[in-house]
Amino acid sequence: MSNRLYSPGGDLHLVNGTLVWYYLICRREAWLMAHNLEPEQENESIEMGRFLHDTAYPKERKEILFGHMKVDVLRREGDKWVIGEVKKSSRFQQSATMQLLFYIRELRKAGIDAEGELQFPEEKRKVSVQLTPRAEEELENVIREIEKIIESKTPPSAEWCRYCQTCAYSDFCWA
Repeated sequence: MSNRLYSPGGDLHLVNGTLVWYYLICRREAWLMAHNLEPEQENESIEMGRFLHDTAYPKERKEILFGHMKVDVLRREGDKWVIGEVKKSSRFQQSATMQLLFYIRELRKAGIDAEGELQFPEEKRKVSVQLTPRAEEELENVIREIEKIIESKTPPSAEWCRYCQTCAYSDFCWA
């Protein structure tokens, strides 16, 4: 699977880690992001994410670009690379895990052996993430679902959930 597809407007899109993250929180967010509709940049959650990214784990290398990916943290441990994804809280641990699995899989495709680590600085904890055959199968299913959603001419219907209160896309759904 190449992860490449074309939107109804003909623009090339790549399924990426950010879309995996958004899809598992809200399918409508994934569609909006894939169609280049930016969230409100002054949103408190986005600003907090930027602050954490800039200040958490200062000794580790930050935001490494690799192809169409931006990995938050990268370090070497022996003969393996460890990539980290920094998140404000573990509230979205499932979506963060899948995002990190996506990055690990992409690195593996490029011949780079890597392990993952979710980092929750406010909770002072880290969670190891491994790309197992079962996790890779689940990730492939998520990617197929994302492709179906973003190929659609219109976004999925807005569905209220507890995360809508702080969502940077709320104006697209509830204005």
